Amino acid sequence: MHPKKIKEDIFWVGVVDWDRRLYDSLIPLPDGTTYNAYLIRGSEKTVLIDTVDTTKTDILLSQLEEVEEIHYVVSLHSEQDHSGAIPGVLDRFPNAMVITNPKGKGLLTDHLHIPDDKIVTVSDGETMTLGNKTLEFIYMPWVHWPETMVAYLREDRMLFTCDLFGSHLATSDPFYDDESRICEAAKRYYAEVMMPFRKTIQKHLDKLEAYQIDIIAPSHGPAFRKTECIVQSHREWISDKLSNCVVIPYVTMHGSTQLMVDYLTEALIERGVNVELYNLTVADTGKMAMSLVDAATIVIGSSTILAGAHPLAISAAFMTNALRPKLKFASIIGSYGWGGKMVEQLTGVMTNLKVEMLEPVIVKGKPREGDFKALDNLAAMIQNRHKEYNIL
Repeated sequence: MHPKKIKEDIFWVGVVDWDRRLYDSLIPLPDGTTYNAYLIRGSEKTVLIDTVDTTKTDILLSQLEEVEEIHYVVSLHSEQDHSGAIPGVLDRFPNAMVITNPKGKGLLTDHLHIPDDKIVTVSDGETMTLGNKTLEFIYMPWVHWPETMVAYLREDRMLFTCDLFGSHLATSDPFYDDESRICEAAKRYYAEVMMPFRKTIQKHLDKLEAYQIDIIAPSHGPAFRKTECIVQSHREWISDKLSNCVVIPYVTMHGSTQLMVDYLTEALIERGVNVELYNLTVADTGKMAMSLVDAATIVIGSSTILAGAHPLAISAAFMTNALRPKLKFASIIGSYGWGGKMVEQLTGVMTNLKVEMLEPVIVKGKPREGDFKALDNLAAMIQNRHKEYNIL
């Protein structure tokens, strides 16, 4: 791979990981990903913004073969997919210093054992001159780690945002102009990584309004020359706006829960409520996370195993609880064989959600006429709640 010119004296020197299909041993990557690093040549100093995943250190160093000296390595975020190659860069450029903030320093020493005397910390709003270019460091904690910051290159009106505005999308072009595809990948990334920090991101986006930004350069996925679309999309995702949608993740063992899910789905559609179904035995959890970004309601469907909810249903409830979407309503439907505490178990792992729990529909064995009536009542209740929130 070779460096790619972004602007005069600014180069992309990252790595495209075409084949990676799982992130953090959890998140599906249907489109691969990139680890973006950026080289800035000032008239006096040369700076590397972030590095790449530890496993791709050799590729990054090959991109830097013709670079005579790097004065600073800026670590915007200490997670290893961005910082993992810092030790290799310091070996190659022994005079380079690492720039981060105090919390980042602690994390870099813990995770990568970088010596204290190789790290320089900066404060919020502090600037650093590269000669004819000026970097400003802007703290953005909890996007999505406590030490995260972004860097603004004043003369070029370029914002290096690390994970903010990122997307897991492998592409050989640092500027990929298919906005619809990028936006979908970015929404998936937001849903899987950033959604728990929605309120924090709202404040940080307001902070960025003071800056003129011509280019946004995240650390995953393409950079943006047209910044309005990606910023506006994030503003919509983090807003309190809800969609007239019920997300139904479910798992069925002998068909009874499937009958209930199918019936409820039709009952909701007949009442003008949109439904997105996820059979948890085959579903892409990333797609489910995307659906949760602005859905008003979740209904978890589960069979019962040994008096408890199915493990896949528990996993879906746990993930939803961790992502903290802006849901307003939730319920549980399902079937059991001889008994159990499925409802208590599932609600017990969703304590982060600020939702109204609607009356569950739990049946013994195959649903009967009265059970279908209860599902009709649940659908009607969801319809009424959506009307009350003016989303139907």
